Amino acid sequence: MPIIRKMTEKDIAQVAELEKKIFSDPWTSQGIYDTFCQKQAFIAVAEQDEKVVGYSIIYYVLDEGEIARIAVDETVRRQGVGRGILDYVCEWCKKENVKRLLLDVRESNASARAFYEQYGFIVDGIRKNFYKGPNENAVLMSKALA
Repeated sequence: MPIIRKMTEKDIAQVAELEKKIFSDPWTSQGIYDTFCQKQAFIAVAEQDEKVVGYSIIYYVLDEGEIARIAVDETVRRQGVGRGILDYVCEWCKKENVKRLLLDVRESNASARAFYEQYGFIVDGIRKNFYKGPNENAVLMSKALA
């Protein structure tokens, strides 16, 4: 099982590489660096054999946080890495008094939606034509943190 930890600057290139592999609209290294430097952002990574195999990017204000990105390399999917990242993120949020997490997921991404629902996220609504390339609705989900 990978080690889940707070991202460091040395992880940026590997996170950017995963972005390119996983998303149709990948963030650049510069974009990840800019987020890393923001006061109201937190990035967690999953590391295995000195390689980043997953990560989550969160923005937070007051008592709400938004998961902007969460991704796991296809070579380690369905092995508990995503759950481990979410566990780490939720614990971090509780320490920072973040009481609610929000996220958007592509309407067609049934496996991700099922994963979030199993983790306790509920559907709050639909954002029409939220995603581009390809155009698609987003399902808005949230989870209250105890």
